[in-house]
Amino acid sequence: MKILLLILITLLSASVHAEIDKVTVDKSKRRLYIIENDQVIHEFRIALGKRPIGHKVYEGDQRTPEGSYKLEHVMEDSQFYRSIHISYPNQDDIANAVRLKVNPGGNIKIHGQKNGEVKPSQFVQSFDWTDGCIALSNEDMDQLLALVTPGTPIEILP
Repeated sequence: MKILLLILITLLSASVHAEIDKVTVDKSKRRLYIIENDQVIHEFRIALGKRPIGHKVYEGDQRTPEGSYKLEHVMEDSQFYRSIHISYPNQDDIANAVRLKVNPGGNIKIHGQKNGEVKPSQFVQSFDWTDGCIALSNEDMDQLLALVTPGTPIEILP
């Protein structure tokens, strides 16, 4: 019976992952949306980089990128509670950085709270605090990672 239950859970999890079309981030609304069949099936409150207006141009500008990317590998061991890497910079970002003679930066992720954070997540998520990443509460990060897989497209809107 336990084996049958495990198989059923695995099949249900696989079907959830297979149906997600994309993740959309609306920076102006501080929201991350999970999209399935052109419908929002889940919404999360987010925090952004400390300078949230405008597209990320160079390393250290504390801006969150805007554009089309992919979710890449999941990281379980970092300075933040769980994270998933975003494929920034893309070809356009690199070309722009070359033109401006700057380093476009990288290491942009969706992640949970900083390890060891003692303030309530509701407080921490009430302001923009990252260096350019997209931050969720730890509970929301667990939900996000249960819904998406590496390769899922992510669109980050101004």
